[in-house]
Formats: sequence, structure tokens, C-alpha cells
Amino acid sequence: MFEFTKMHALGNDFVIIDGVEKVVSFDPTQAKIIADRHTGIGCDQILLVNNASENSFNFRIYNADGSESAQCGNGARCVGRLLHDRGYLTGEKFFLRTSAEDMLCHVNGSEITVALGVPKFKPSDVPFISEFEQPTYKLEVNGDNIQFSALSIGNPHAVILVEDVETAPVAKTGPQIESHPRFPERTNVGYLQVVSKSVARLRVFERGVGETFACGSGAGAAVVAGIRLGLLDHSVEVKLTAGSLFVEWQGSDRPVHLSGPASYVYEGRWNST
Repeated sequence: MFEFTKMHALGNDFVIIDGVEKVVSFDPTQAKIIADRHTGIGCDQILLVNNASENSFNFRIYNADGSESAQCGNGARCVGRLLHDRGYLTGEKFFLRTSAEDMLCHVNGSEITVALGVPKFKPSDVPFISEFEQPTYKLEVNGDNIQFSALSIGNPHAVILVEDVETAPVAKTGPQIESHPRFPERTNVGYLQVVSKSVARLRVFERGVGETFACGSGAGAAVVAGIRLGLLDHSVEVKLTAGSLFVEWQGSDRPVHLSGPASYVYEGRWNST
């Protein structure tokens, strides 16, 4: 049994388990059961946070299919607001420590900014199977050659340029690209529509989850890909199904910054029996 807080960031929803001040009995093998929207609580990811040191917290992420992830931008922002509102922070800045990196976060009321990390493009760092690093790659899916960018921001992403996200074949090609053999750890798949240099639209098929209303790391990856292709400025509003996220990347070895709202839904108690 454990207590939880249900939160969302533009409809990307999470079950957050607070282990900062008390030991929480959570079995990761139950993640799939908890995430089920018919017989469980229902969510895109389950997030477990506990104390590491002053203004530094361990942050673990479990997808709806039970797999563990090393990155979740929207989840980090929701956890950041919860930590702030419960008085766990001694200032406006703090770190969330994932299995991949330490994420610097900044709280300003209900707006949370997260440094997602420095993007990586080397195929072995994504990981993606390719002999050489290229700006874009091609995969054959359903008989079509799909062109995309591949990168990691703590988790792998494939970003595909489309003319209109409304007609993008997310449900058709998303699952096939997610689990393509050239992505040995699977991948998130973003469908990016460039509206202007400072505005983009995006839909994301998340690894281990499926299409979600919003994906923070997906928004970051999409903007990075667009900047590298000369299509976007360094600061971009990303319009998703349920609202906008704001992404900034100054290029080179600089981290990607993600900003946007984080909202409460309800609190509850889970008893597996």
C-alpha cells in the first residue's frame, strides 16, 4: 500500500509516489497494473521520488508497459512542483537524479523549467544502428522510406518532419519505428510540423506508452532536430494536443531547457490487494 498524487502536464499524466520523508513499499513489477486505465489508477508513467541530499532527489520513471525510462521532461516538471509545494526545497533550484543524468530544475509558481541535458547525436549514444553519424537517416516502414533525425536527450528519439500533424500516420508507423531493430532500446517517435521559425506543432508516440497528449523530452528532441536542420530558432513554442510547451536550446554542448505548466488532479491510496 502507498499514497500517491495524480498530476499532469498538458494531459501527459503521472502517478507520483513521494518517498522523500518516508520509506515507500513500491514493487516496480506492478507498474503495468497501476498504469492500466480500466483496472488500475491509469497514467502514462509512474514516478518515484526520494531524498538523495539537500535539494537533490532520486527520480525513477516507469512506463505504462512496465519498462523503466531514464528521462521524462513533463514528469520532472510535475515532480518539481510537488517537491516545491510540500516544502522539500530550500530554494527555487534543485536536481532530479535519474539513471542517465542529474537534471537541474527551476520552480516559478506553477511554471517549472527543466534542463533535459545535452543532446547526443552519435549513433551509439542514441542508440541507433548506423555506420556513420548523419543529419537524417532513412528506415523502410510499410514499404515507404521514412526520413528522420535520431538523437538522445537521456532517452532515444526519432523525429520525422510532416506537413500536417493532424494527418500524420502516428498510429500506423509509430509502433513500427518505436520497435525497429535499428533502435536496440526502442525509441520515442515525434512527428514535427514547422509552422514558423518560432512555432512548431508536434505529436509523439512514446516508447512503452503509445501516443500521449504531450511529451516533454519529445518536444525538446523535436526542437533540437529542427534547429540542426535550419528550420527553427533557438527558442520555440511547441504546440501539442493539449497545449504548449516552450523549448530553448543554444546549440553545441548546451542543455535543452523545457518550460510549461504542471497541474494536480487528485491524491489517493493504492492497495494491491
